[in-house]
Amino acid sequence: MKKLVYLSVALMLLSACNSKQLSTGIDTANLDTTIIPQEDFYAFACGGWMKNNPLPAEYSRFGTFDEVGLKSMEQVNTLVQDLAKQQHPKGSVAQKIADIYNLAMDTARRNTEGIEPLRATLLEVESISSKDELPRLLGASTEYGLFDMYVEADIMNSTKNLLYEGQGGYALGEKEYYIDEDDHTKMIRAEYLKHIARMFELCGYEDGDAAAQTVLRIETRLAKAAKDNVELRDPLGNYHLMTIAELQEAVPQLNWQEFFNAMFAGLEEHRPDTVCIGQPEQLQEVGRMLAEESLEDIKTLFRWQVIDGAAGYLTDELYNQNFAFYGKILSGKQEPSQLWKRAIGIVNGTLGEGIGQEYVKVYFPEENKKRMLDLVHNLQKSLSQRIDGLDWMSDETKVKAQEKLAAFTIKIGYPDKWKDYSKLEIDPSETFYANLQRAARFEINDALDELGKPVDRDKWYMNPQTVNAYYNPTTNEICFPAGILQPPFFDMSADDAFNYGAIGVVIGHEMTHGFDDQGAQFDKEGNLNNWWTEEDKAKFDAQTAALADYFSSFEVAPGVHANGKFTLGENIADHGGLQVSFNALKNILAEDKFNGECDGEFSPEQRFFLAYANVWANNIRPEEILVRTKSDPHSLGRYRVNGALPQIGAWYEAWEVTEESPMYVAPENRVHIW
Repeated sequence: MKKLVYLSVALMLLSACNSKQLSTGIDTANLDTTIIPQEDFYAFACGGWMKNNPLPAEYSRFGTFDEVGLKSMEQVNTLVQDLAKQQHPKGSVAQKIADIYNLAMDTARRNTEGIEPLRATLLEVESISSKDELPRLLGASTEYGLFDMYVEADIMNSTKNLLYEGQGGYALGEKEYYIDEDDHTKMIRAEYLKHIARMFELCGYEDGDAAAQTVLRIETRLAKAAKDNVELRDPLGNYHLMTIAELQEAVPQLNWQEFFNAMFAGLEEHRPDTVCIGQPEQLQEVGRMLAEESLEDIKTLFRWQVIDGAAGYLTDELYNQNFAFYGKILSGKQEPSQLWKRAIGIVNGTLGEGIGQEYVKVYFPEENKKRMLDLVHNLQKSLSQRIDGLDWMSDETKVKAQEKLAAFTIKIGYPDKWKDYSKLEIDPSETFYANLQRAARFEINDALDELGKPVDRDKWYMNPQTVNAYYNPTTNEICFPAGILQPPFFDMSADDAFNYGAIGVVIGHEMTHGFDDQGAQFDKEGNLNNWWTEEDKAKFDAQTAALADYFSSFEVAPGVHANGKFTLGENIADHGGLQVSFNALKNILAEDKFNGECDGEFSPEQRFFLAYANVWANNIRPEEILVRTKSDPHSLGRYRVNGALPQIGAWYEAWEVTEESPMYVAPENRVHIW
C-alpha cells in the first residue's frame, strides 16, 4: 500500500505567479501537522485552531464564524458605549440606541421590578372568559400565538407582497423533540417539564407541575401535526393561497374576520383579501385544539408563551432558570453570555440598521467594497463557465440558467437606503420589557405596511454588522454584509489563493443557492416557475439525491446520522461554491493576474483549500451536535470540509489524494452538479 505523505512543499511552480505582493493569509498555527491531510483534512487544517481556541463556557459551539461574530459585536459595543454616555435629541436613532442599551444593561432595575412588567400581559390572559375572545387576542398579540404570520414576496408573483401563515405553537421549535423516543430526546422532554413548572412557580403560580403537563400535552399535539424540516423545504408544497372565506371554511373554529380586524387595527388599508397558508393540516389541528381543549388549558398554554418569551428580559432569577434549560441542558453551555453581549444583541435586534449605519463608516472602507465587487464579478464569470461546461445539461436549459445568473442583484456591505425607525418609540421611563413589546409591534406593523405595495428590492434582510450572507430567491439577489468581510473570510492583505478559498467560496456558495434544489425552482424574476427540460431536471434530481444520501451516511454522534435531505440545499451550495471559486482562481493563474507566490510551503491550490477549511474550524459540545442535527440546515463544520472536499476533483490533485485515503470517493461516485 502506498503511504500517504504530508506535502511540505508546493506541488508545482507556475509561470503565471508573480513575485509576492501580499501575504498568503494562512496562519500555520491553525494546522495540526501531526495529522496526514489525506486521512483527515479537517483535523490537519483546523487542528491547531481547535487546540488554541478551547470552547468558552458560554458557547455550545465556538468556531471561526463565532470568532468573527464576537469581533463584530465588540466593534458594535465600542460604538454603542460611546452613544450610551451622551445625551441625544428625543426621537433620534442615537437616543433610541443609547436608551435600549442602557435598559438592557440595568439588571438591578429589573431585579427590583420583578415580574411586574409582565403583569398586564398575564392579566390579559386571565381576563379571557370565553373562547369567542380568542380571535381578537391572537390577532392583536405579539406575545403568544398558535401560528406565525409574516410578509414576504409572493413566490408566484415576486413583484407583490403576500401575507403568509406558518406552523407554530410549540416552544421547542422542532417537532422531533416531541415525538422521538431515543433516550436523549426523552431526557429533554422530562427536563422541559421541570423547567416549565419552575418558571410558572417563579412567576407566582402555585401548581407548576400541572401547568407543565398541560403545556407539553398541547404543544405535542400541535407538533405532531406539523411538517418536518425536510417537508418544509418544498416551496410549492407549502404554498396554499386562500381567500379569507376559504380560510374560514378550512379552519371554522376560529373567527378569521375578528382575527384580522385585530391584526390590522390602525392598518386597515393594508388588510389583504387572501393569505398563503403554509401547512394547512397543522393549522386545522390548531382549530380542532381550540374546539376540543378547555378554555383554562388554552389559557395555560398562553401563560407559558408569555413567560417563556419574556424570560430573558426580567429578573436574573428567571434568566438563569431559562438558561439552565435552553442553554445548559439543551445545548451544553456552561455559563450564560456576558451581559454586554446580550445587550448588544438587543441593540442589533431592535435598531440593527441604525447602528449599522455608524458601523460601516468606521469599519468598512470603500476599497473593501471595490475588491469584493471584483471578486463577485469574477465568480459570476466562473459560474457562467461552469454552466457552459456541464455535460449533463442541455443547451436549452443552459440558456435559462445563464439568464438567471446574469440577472443576479449584488448587494455588498450595506444598503443604499436605510430603514426608517421614526415610528419606534424607546422610552427609558418605562420598563425594558415594555419597550421590547413596543419594538416587536413596530416590526410587525412595519411588515404589514408593505402589503399592497410592490416588493422593495432595495430592502436588506441582514444588518451590515452581521457575520453571514444570503441568497434570496424571490429577488434573485446575493448579499454580503460588511460584518463578514473581514479576516479570516476576507483579508485585504492576503493574496487571491486565500481570498478565493475563503470569501470566494462563500460568494460561490450564495450564487449556487440560486441553483440548489430549492433555488433552481425559481426563475430569473424570482417566481416559482420551472425553467428546466424534463430530462435535465431528472438528471439534476438524481445528482442531488446522491449527495443527500452521501451526507446521510455520516455518523455525527453514536447512533445518530446526519440528515442529508435536510442539509441538501446547503451541501449543494458548498459543492458549487468550491467548484466555482476554484475555477475562478484557475482563471487568474492562467491569465497571469495572480497576486501572490506559487512557491513556498504550500502552492496556491493548496492554500485555497486550507483557507476554505479554516472557515469551518470550530469546537462543539456533544449536546449541540444533537441540537443542530435536528434544527440546522447546514452540515456540521467537520463535514463541510471532510464531506464536501472528497466530491471535488481539484482537491485530489492539489493534495495528491489517492484511493488509499479513507476520504477517497471514486470519480464515478462523485456528484457533478454545478
